[in-house]
Amino acid sequence: MPHEVFILISIGIIGSAVVSAAGIFGWIHTTRLRIKHGYPLQGMWGQALRPSTDAEAKERITLLTQENARLRAEMGSLQDRVGTVERIVTDSGYRLDHEIDKLRQGKGELQ
Repeated sequence: MPHEVFILISIGIIGSAVVSAAGIFGWIHTTRLRIKHGYPLQGMWGQALRPSTDAEAKERITLLTQENARLRAEMGSLQDRVGTVERIVTDSGYRLDHEIDKLRQGKGELQ
């Protein structure tokens, strides 16, 4: 009987150690992911350990916003240019001129 109780207590201690280790590993992994992805860390009572709105972050946001606006304007310009090229290429007169130029080049090579 004492041997069985010792085994049960040993299993209980080992089980609680495994659960505790898994909890600690989970906490460390979660903290690592928060740091990696830029989330602010929280203290024991929920206070931020590192403010998420510091001057550097605001400057990065400003620069990214400006770059985004510039790229959107450039993309709009490129869409207009592509639309113009599509109109020119699909124009029947352009196709006809292109085929005539091909025929002229072909005859010039034969003579």
